[in-house]
Amino acid sequence: MSTESLVSKARAICEQNGARFTSIREKVFRLMAENHGGQGAYELLEQLKQTEPAAKPATIYRALEFLTEQGFIHKIESSNAFMLCQHFDKHHPAQLLICEKCGNVTELHSATLDAEFSKLASALGFHIHRKTIEARGICRQCHGN
Repeated sequence: MSTESLVSKARAICEQNGARFTSIREKVFRLMAENHGGQGAYELLEQLKQTEPAAKPATIYRALEFLTEQGFIHKIESSNAFMLCQHFDKHHPAQLLICEKCGNVTELHSATLDAEFSKLASALGFHIHRKTIEARGICRQCHGN
């Protein structure tokens, strides 16, 4: 999907939710849409400063928090990075495969895995507020290298 169509879809969802898709939030969203894999906040901040020289760490963190709350991005907890969710128009379980060699992140959506994980947590009396399952390894492209 093109960056423009992703931005249009995100803008429509924000209007639907009564949320403000400000120019800074849109710029950060565009940066995420134009890159694949995980990106750290400071990496994004440096890119944002090319068009917004006055941007500070708080600027990027507020934008990332908003984009996460809207379901537009996933936080990769193990590397403290963020990636665009390609399926943000519907709520879905997310499992991430992270290549330790090239940094590519593949998003999976297994309802079966999600249900089993939730069932096991519930059996232990654990109430999940947010979950992203991450697995690290070597992707197909890097495996042959």
